[in-house]
Amino acid sequence: MKPNILWFCTDQQRFDTIASLGNGHINTPNIDALVSRGVAFTNAYCQSPICTPSRASFLTGKYPSSTHVHRNGNAFFPANETLVTRIFADAGYDCGLIGKLHLSAAKEYEVRPDDGYRAFYWSHHPTPDYPRGHDYAEWLQHEKGVDPQDTYSGIANFCGEGVPEDLHQTTWCAERAIGFISEERATDQPWLLSVNCFDPHPPFDPPAEYLRRYRARDLPHPLFRPADIDRNAKFARVDQQSKVAIDPIQGRRVDKEMSLEDRESSAYQPPLEFDGQEVKAAYYAMIELIDYQFGRIVKALEDSGQLDNTIIVFMSDHGEMLGDHGLIYKGCRFFEGLVHVPLIISWPGQFQQGRKSEGLVELLDVAPTLLEAAGLEVPPQFQGRSLKQVLAGEADGASIREYVICEYRDALALPNASHGSMYFDGRFKLVVYHDLGIGEFYDLQNDPGEFEDLWDDPECREKRDQLLGRHFDAMMATISAGPERVARY
Repeated sequence: MKPNILWFCTDQQRFDTIASLGNGHINTPNIDALVSRGVAFTNAYCQSPICTPSRASFLTGKYPSSTHVHRNGNAFFPANETLVTRIFADAGYDCGLIGKLHLSAAKEYEVRPDDGYRAFYWSHHPTPDYPRGHDYAEWLQHEKGVDPQDTYSGIANFCGEGVPEDLHQTTWCAERAIGFISEERATDQPWLLSVNCFDPHPPFDPPAEYLRRYRARDLPHPLFRPADIDRNAKFARVDQQSKVAIDPIQGRRVDKEMSLEDRESSAYQPPLEFDGQEVKAAYYAMIELIDYQFGRIVKALEDSGQLDNTIIVFMSDHGEMLGDHGLIYKGCRFFEGLVHVPLIISWPGQFQQGRKSEGLVELLDVAPTLLEAAGLEVPPQFQGRSLKQVLAGEADGASIREYVICEYRDALALPNASHGSMYFDGRFKLVVYHDLGIGEFYDLQNDPGEFEDLWDDPECREKRDQLLGRHFDAMMATISAGPERVARY
């Protein structure tokens, strides 16, 4: 029997937010349990630091340069691109989506592509401007008996207490997921469920009971040196949601009350001032809520006897600056906090348990991995590489990829319409801002915090130029050759 697939994707979660993978300040027992039952790819990178191009990439197994899906807010998803969920549906899988899809503009109800989902419980963001068809709002009103706008009307800050746990969008995700996996189906019909919660995307608003578990002053400060403020000024013309770097260690808490309209905009317009530790506390609390609700879903799998035949993927679409270098949110930057993401895959009895694979992987590797694991053909246009042999212990994960690529092409509705790309070989990271004639160059072996930009260092010029050539070759390789060749001419 083909395996079921639980594909759990958070939004804007950094790589360094899981207790068993090195963060001693966060509580994630259920994700930790998944790590112990599966394989954690500790060097997984997204293909864009922005939602829509990243999601389009890992759902098609192709780079943004090939899908031509570069922006948030696109009018539509290209009809010529095939989502991996459509392939699974055509192979007999019962497919469902809970939460975000975000392959095109989602301000109003998102225009669905040919996605293959039979069940479609859509919820883009938990703010009060709910468009039609927003299942989370329907759940609040009809199952919880509360008014969706009133529920959020008392939340007055970009960082602080949010709605109670029982009314939270992450809780809604878990309850819809448990309902889906509990449905009666033909005994031989497998299912694939995409669960895409909005958290820990800003605004940073966990339930009060979760926020109380984290004392901001007990948490590490963001990665920051005073020189970061002047250094960031070099990139003033680069698209960033944080336009000016500040000192997050001496930051001032923002207590300004918000209107409902302000709250909506706080999801993508950060304040000019913030306290780095308080932001981190709220962010960690949001992830702990995700962990708890994720654990409820896994428990439902176990209770229903489906756990042993279910592949579980836990990942995020991209990361969050979280105060590092004086910045929060995201944009056309490629620091580790923004491009390095969690990726954990489990299948009891089929994949290795408790393994940490340190080789470089990309999120577009997930789609071919799932297809091969399910015994389905991987389309020739896919550019990702299956990780199945690594998961099964049949291959060394250290040599999957020589490098990873990440790109940004006018992704956000910001004034500068920036274009940037990153090449990272596991030690050296080279970033090029193609329309500005500037870049960044880091040696993460000697500078894991990415404080020392070597781009203009004369002693590193030869190495930088060598990597520029490799960067150019790598970017050319992200462009699809198009339809499969079937003849010589």
